[in-house]
Amino acid sequence: MLRITDTIFIEDWELAEQFTRAQGPGGQNVNKVSTAVELRFEAERSPHLTDPVKRRLRRLAGRRWTQDGAIIVTVQDTRSQARNREIARERLAELIRSALTAPRPRIPTRPTLGSQRRRLAAKAQRGTVKSLRGRVGDGDDTP
Repeated sequence: MLRITDTIFIEDWELAEQFTRAQGPGGQNVNKVSTAVELRFEAERSPHLTDPVKRRLRRLAGRRWTQDGAIIVTVQDTRSQARNREIARERLAELIRSALTAPRPRIPTRPTLGSQRRRLAAKAQRGTVKSLRGRVGDGDDTP
């Protein structure tokens, strides 16, 4: 059982772990021991998460969210399988905690009078520059 907050727990049936060989340096160990962990959480089917939390979790998870509504967290940071398991569970819990907090609604504000004036002055100056780019006269002023 994975504890997220005081009221939210993830049951063991919602989590599945798979161990594979890690990439990168590891000496003689790297080709023999499966230390990398792939933690799969069935988020869409979880009865402990509400629908708004699942929607925010889907947006936060990004590419880690699969077609069938699961989140996959892959960890191969250390050479220890047990430590990689702990890190994967911590990352999943942190991701769910961040999805629990609802974003504050944005309150639209009006632009200040100074910013409006600066914008219009910049537009007028730019228009003047562009109007001066016309053809040069054909020399009527020369005698």
